[in-house]
Amino acid sequence: MSRHVAIVTDSTAYLPPRTMERHGITAVPLTVVLGDQALEEGTEISARSLAQALQKRRPVTTSRPSPEVFAAAYRRVAESGATDIVSLHLSAELSGTYDAAVIAAREAPVPVRVVDTGMIAMALGFCALAAAESAEAGGTVDEAVTAAEKRAAGTYAYFYVDTLDYLRRGGRIGAAQALLGSALAVKPLLQLDGGRIEPLEKVRTASKAIARLEEIVAERAGSAQVDIAVHHLAAPERASALADRLRARVPGVVDLHVSEVGAVIGAHTGPGLLGAVVSPR
Repeated sequence: MSRHVAIVTDSTAYLPPRTMERHGITAVPLTVVLGDQALEEGTEISARSLAQALQKRRPVTTSRPSPEVFAAAYRRVAESGATDIVSLHLSAELSGTYDAAVIAAREAPVPVRVVDTGMIAMALGFCALAAAESAEAGGTVDEAVTAAEKRAAGTYAYFYVDTLDYLRRGGRIGAAQALLGSALAVKPLLQLDGGRIEPLEKVRTASKAIARLEEIVAERAGSAQVDIAVHHLAAPERASALADRLRARVPGVVDLHVSEVGAVIGAHTGPGLLGAVVSPR
């Protein structure tokens, strides 16, 4: 019997639904707790509803999927014909999602390889796509994992936030804590480094910060063939304008995705987020 390697990720990959369907990728939802309501990301709470709640300063927290939710997802994937599963997730430095997947994998009906990609958002999404493309070409579990890890090693995620307050509240700020003392006077640029959110640069105004974000992504891309994702929360015009400028500036861009982040990442960054992921082919 030929082996079929299926790819599972989580809802923070923010892959377009059509892309997931085309490549047979399953996304396990994280949970957003809004007041006393626990809501699944992507199905029960939209980014717009989340942004409105944050702007009204309603209490918002997030939580990982339970091992039982992962176990159910693995069973469904196995029942659809998979003989092996590669389960790729957001950084374990930022969430307990990886740990929950590891627990569920022990009781799964087929072998499951769980991978902490160290990524978030489409930085994770590009890893899942690389693994899926490897599996579609007949690759083994090891080959799919290697494809994802290779993609992760070359992928960079940068983002601008209007305020560090949401990251501080959620405890996700890491070394960026050092910026808080001057947070009112600067617009911070942050990066994903070692699976953690770290400070990159301090810029005086929003317009200069966004221009600098564009410059960093263009420099990182160079002339190589790359995929780029531009993320935002409640800032579609900013995101569209940045995407247009990057499309013109980066000669090797293959795919350029523009999307609003979901409620889980949005809860920790707040409205006004503008992020950019650059990932070499």
